Parts: sequence; C-alpha cells; structure tokens
Amino acid sequence: MGTLPPKLQDLTEMLASFPEDERINILIDYGEKLAAVPEDVAVKPYPDENKVSYCESDAYVWSRQMPDNSLKFYFAVENPQGLSAKALSAILDKTLSGELPQDIVNIDDSVLPKIFGRGLSTRKQMGLAGIVNMVKREAEKYLK
Repeated sequence: MGTLPPKLQDLTEMLASFPEDERINILIDYGEKLAAVPEDVAVKPYPDENKVSYCESDAYVWSRQMPDNSLKFYFAVENPQGLSAKALSAILDKTLSGELPQDIVNIDDSVLPKIFGRGLSTRKQMGLAGIVNMVKREAEKYLK
C-alpha cells in the first residue's frame, strides 16, 4: 500500500470533507487552473514518450529535477473535455511538485477515489491511474 506525501494527503482530506456536488465544483476549479506547459519543457506536437497510456484525454507528463533534488512536474491535457484529467493533473502539480522522488514513487491508485469519490467509471479510472503511474515513472528516473 502506498503512502501519500503530506500536501497530497492534506488535499485528499480536504476534498473528503465536502459533499459530492461541492467536490465536483472544486475539481472543476482545479482543472481550469492547469498551467500550460512552458516551451522550454515541450512544444506541440508533444512526444509520445510523455503521453499517458490508457488516457482518452490525451494527457502528457514531464518532470525536471530541481537543485534541491525535488521534482517539478508539468502536465498537458489536449482534450478540452478531459475535465477529470485536467483536475488530477493540476492537483498532482500542486501537491507533488517540490517533493523528492522517493516520496512520490510509492503513491498508489487508491488516491483516485480519495480525490474523485467512488463514482469513477472503469475507463476513466484507467486513464487517471495512467496519469498517476506516469508521474511515478517520472520520479523513478531520478532514483537511479
């Protein structure tokens, strides 16, 4: 069973305190705040090696190691209808950027219902799990 870094744990606890309709509005707000990928990180068309498997929203993930060894994550969600993917990407950027790789690699898919509740379809859960797994793979690159 994975653990959650403190900022991600705090955010999941905050989300759990809201009724589902309010949680949905909060997640939409997060998705609308997803920052664009800087051109010094990547330009379109984005490379396939950064594309998230199983995600129908055409999500992409990049990372950079900072001088203190923490990571900075960058996300793109190319499908304008990919609200859940945008929300998750914005949340992961906010809560995992600044964390050390070893604190990110053990996150597991149980984080998804903590963020979105239990109402995710299997297909949507697979796509969102793909984003989480891509973030973990990015973090693993810096542990070698």
